[in-house]
Amino acid sequence: MPFIDEILKYDSLSIVGLEKNVGKTECLNYILSRLPLEKRRVAVTSIGIDGENKDQVTATKKPEIYLREGVYFSTAEAHYRSRRLVSELVEITNERSSLGRIVTGKVIVGGKALISGPSSGPSLKRWVKSARDLGVELTIIDGAISRLSSASPAISKAMVLSTGAAYSSNINTLVQKTRFVVEMINLPEADKGVVEAFDPVESGVWGLDDEGEIVDFGLTSSLSLSAVDKDITAGMRYIFVSGALTDRFLNLVANSGNIKSVVLVVRDFTKIFVNEMLYRNFVSRGGRIVVLQKSRLVAVCVNPTAPNGYVLDSGILCEKLQEAIKLPVYDIVKNRYDF
Repeated sequence: MPFIDEILKYDSLSIVGLEKNVGKTECLNYILSRLPLEKRRVAVTSIGIDGENKDQVTATKKPEIYLREGVYFSTAEAHYRSRRLVSELVEITNERSSLGRIVTGKVIVGGKALISGPSSGPSLKRWVKSARDLGVELTIIDGAISRLSSASPAISKAMVLSTGAAYSSNINTLVQKTRFVVEMINLPEADKGVVEAFDPVESGVWGLDDEGEIVDFGLTSSLSLSAVDKDITAGMRYIFVSGALTDRFLNLVANSGNIKSVVLVVRDFTKIFVNEMLYRNFVSRGGRIVVLQKSRLVAVCVNPTAPNGYVLDSGILCEKLQEAIKLPVYDIVKNRYDF
């Protein structure tokens, strides 16, 4: 089981879907069904609501989440009460959602449950810490591309990406769009000195000049470019954007004349919000982006069926995508017993 064996190398995992109905819950269920719970204590939560048997938007059938004996799970009070399994209430936290406090249970007799846990980056960090305090050795977060904070390497060290026909019904377009996301996830990590210089920075846009000195540009974020009255790339080796990296900021560096001499730095791939075409142009002209923290993408899972019934050829999709991203690609439903 190379897929599961790779996951077991890490103490935290996020599962992120590039769109609704791309098979993220199937992927989660597969992972939960194959983990050796007798050897590893596991906890799971979600930043949304997962485990519903019907999609509230598309009205299509969805797979429910099955939790085996021994798994710890954190969910809202209302969903904990509606669980269809036997569990021991382990912890009631101060974290809240619209459905009440987030509580943690340990499964005594396996069954199904709705999972709806912490929804912000800081609350997810607190959840991971509380799980560690319970002796949990692997935390799993069911995330979403619309809220990438769950996939930040500051929260989870490894991740599995789900994509499929719901993201695009054209195989070539689907491969291209997924490849770009994978490329962002796999951006290189900055040198140790650069990480040490910028890691303590919590906000704003900063530089590291040719003399190795840190420079504060006085910008609250990359969105504050109207306050720039000089070329901030001049004399810089690195420019760190602590928040979101946008198209506008990328163009600023690309058109500065110093694109080949300055390297853009972001905290991690979840901070990048740039158009693929602009990024390709930036790189073709000699631009570079590195990250302070890098997550390990373990595998990509695909769902070739869209909610409208359109079905892609699973074999062709997996083959083309695997060739494009140079990573294992799995159709969980089709090959459930093959890996």
